[in-house]
Amino acid sequence: MNRITEQESNYNHIDQMSVMEVLQGINNEDKTVAYAVEKSLPQIEKLTSAVAERMKKGGRLFYIGAGTSGRLGVVDASECPPTYGVPFDWVVGIIAGGDTAIRKAVEFAEDDAEQAWKDLQEYNINEKDCLVGLAASGTTPYVIGGLNTARKHGVLTGCIVCNTGGPIAAESDFPVEVVVGPEFITGSTRMKSGTAQKLVLNMLSTTVMVQLGRVVGNKMVDMQLTNNKLVDRGTQMVADELNINYDEAADLLSQYGSVRKAVEAGQKQHH
Repeated sequence: MNRITEQESNYNHIDQMSVMEVLQGINNEDKTVAYAVEKSLPQIEKLTSAVAERMKKGGRLFYIGAGTSGRLGVVDASECPPTYGVPFDWVVGIIAGGDTAIRKAVEFAEDDAEQAWKDLQEYNINEKDCLVGLAASGTTPYVIGGLNTARKHGVLTGCIVCNTGGPIAAESDFPVEVVVGPEFITGSTRMKSGTAQKLVLNMLSTTVMVQLGRVVGNKMVDMQLTNNKLVDRGTQMVADELNINYDEAADLLSQYGSVRKAVEAGQKQHH
């Protein structure tokens, strides 16, 4: 397999650069990431369509990963309920070493090939569900083991990796390989590789939620109204949609609790 994520940086003597030179170097590398993702769109489409189909039938989406990749999966999963009003167990992010590992690296957690399946069983993962393995290298044993066992149990498998031809892609029905090239600091895959994984995760979960009917027009009509900014945004959405003033919209929203329900109620009243 090609270990491009480990290749030597295109920059040398970084320790002798000025602050601006370091910033420009990082920024120049970052500019290439979206283009690398673009090349993988056909793979991303296949994975996203397959996940959406399963979720329409009541399946769930699981992410597994170690280190930065694991954290990115946890971030994406935890943002689905507030953004789209879905139950918190629809999209689940699991990190090697457990939730402690979100803040503090757990040594050797990624090397345990058996642990991911044990972690997944706590959620009763089954053949209706989807599992996406996240790993910049494409070789993390925790992720390989989890995908391998999940696949044997009929779970749909996918991955987001930044090397080609690795064992994680081989265990995936729908691999996504985004080759971003060497990192600014050699091997620091939390940088471009992490950015690429974040972009693909945004695309995957957002598109799946659109497919599940959680977006109307261009709005998050099911978002949870958990702070003043979001209540204000929700009120504005209701006001715009129904062509009523802000105060009327605020009343409807507080009465019905979600933009979708407030708009539906308002439409009935106005007919």
